[in-house]
Amino acid sequence: MRTAQYLPVLSWARSYGRVELSNDLMAAVIVTIMLIPQSLAYALLAGLPPEAGLYASIAPILLYAIFGTSRALAVGPVAVVSLLTASAVGQVAEQGTAGYAVAALTLAFLSGSFLLLLGFLRLGFLANFLSHPVIAGFITASGILIAASQLKHILGVNAHGHTLLEIVASIAAHLHEVNWVTLVIGLSATAFLFWARRWLKPGLLRLGAPAALADILTKAGPVAAVVATTVTVWALDLVEMGVKIVGEVPQSLPPLTLPVFAPDLLAALLVPAILISVIGFVESVSVAQTLAAKKRQRIDPDQELIGLGAANIGAAFTGGYPVTGGFARSVVNFDAGAETPAAGAYTALGLAIAALALTPLVYFLPNATLAATIIVAVLSLVDFSILRRTWDYSRADFIAVSSTVLLTLGLGVEVGVASGVAISMLLHLYKTSRPHVAEVGRVPGTEHFRNVLRHDVETAPTVLTLRIDESLYFVNAGFLEELILSRLAERTKVKHVVLMFSAVNELDYSALETLEAINHHLKELGVGLHLSEVKGPVMDRLKRSHLVDSLNGRVFLSQNDAWTTLIAEACE
Repeated sequence: MRTAQYLPVLSWARSYGRVELSNDLMAAVIVTIMLIPQSLAYALLAGLPPEAGLYASIAPILLYAIFGTSRALAVGPVAVVSLLTASAVGQVAEQGTAGYAVAALTLAFLSGSFLLLLGFLRLGFLANFLSHPVIAGFITASGILIAASQLKHILGVNAHGHTLLEIVASIAAHLHEVNWVTLVIGLSATAFLFWARRWLKPGLLRLGAPAALADILTKAGPVAAVVATTVTVWALDLVEMGVKIVGEVPQSLPPLTLPVFAPDLLAALLVPAILISVIGFVESVSVAQTLAAKKRQRIDPDQELIGLGAANIGAAFTGGYPVTGGFARSVVNFDAGAETPAAGAYTALGLAIAALALTPLVYFLPNATLAATIIVAVLSLVDFSILRRTWDYSRADFIAVSSTVLLTLGLGVEVGVASGVAISMLLHLYKTSRPHVAEVGRVPGTEHFRNVLRHDVETAPTVLTLRIDESLYFVNAGFLEELILSRLAERTKVKHVVLMFSAVNELDYSALETLEAINHHLKELGVGLHLSEVKGPVMDRLKRSHLVDSLNGRVFLSQNDAWTTLIAEACE
């Protein structure tokens, strides 16, 4: 049982049959066709040789198939992680050097090690502290940055920059260097890919093509763009006209590589590795949970940490760079009928064949086409509607999203993701530091108690009942004390304060000490402090303290018991 927990492959492999094999192979063919140009493009985005994208899509997929729990998640290079890699590695090595590639390997190793550590410690829940609105804001801003960073390849100029302003300013400064042949290729490829993504499948279906064939041809759109532009550059000898191409790609399987464990390099890459791990894990788990729910399956977030950690360790030792579960490729894998993680293993086999046999065919592939592939892919991640939705629902969430977007665009991805984590934590602390506390009264003729500001309820001048709608801990305990004392200052006839604990699931030691202080203060004022509807686990802890014995009042099983008892005593 313990072995199966850490090796999910043992669970699904036992029942693997002909139907699963057929469906997985079909899914693998479709995903492989999609991943060949995408892997090359994302390596370009990360500032690495194109083969690094293929290498990062082989061993990591195999390792995730063994250790991961999602049956549809497709692991490999993704846009956001590629951008984060370029940002992090670019600070410690110059792009195009051997040191740059080694630093990328080391980054993958650190990321994998961090993920494995979290997985073995069963700390998958920590990802919940990064709010989804903030993640959506970061991904939207990253999509804009990525698309902007690829414009230099579309234009054929040597622009640079890590923020939107830097990129735009650099491109503007080099506009006089635009290579018009490259621009035509880039714009044509971009227009075709947008058309293929939106209109090709409906058009094929109207022509009577089978749905499965239409889907495969649509997913093969980037391959068609690659073939057409590569042949065009070769046939017209456009390299002589300044069109930049991929060039020679090694015709081999992923090599065995070693990260560098120099202390200064590890120190420089540690924080970026943690940020990449957090962002990658949140994105991956979100996709995996969504796809699993569609088939009434479940994933184990802690084991997902181990699966993604193993995948990144594999990338570090096979010439890759940090990887995670990709949204687009996972959805394609799911829609293509993948039944088990074996589909990923077959995809890895297909990519290995491509690395061995097909790399000479991409020698004349223009960089502009790869840039077009990236632009079309990442613009689907841009979602400005999150700003309107959060504005309508919660101004605090809107501030968090808009701040993340602006900081990412203005200061770069590392600052953006770090600020997103900080904003998520501050937002959580802010919301819980001022818990909703409602004064409640009894609904006439019932035993139900509701907010006096929302319902017509019975109240008594001698009894103040406060319903606490949040667990109490060190951040918000002081707020409760101030609230009670301020209400008593306004209501001089109150003789009993009842704290309704129906929504209190946790009470830390700081909150306990605050309750003891409140109890002591009310005792001096001649006001009784009572508790009602205390949950069992909370009551168990209170019994281990001095509060219950010294309480200047009683603990009631229900709020109605407290109400009727205290009202009756007041009438005596």
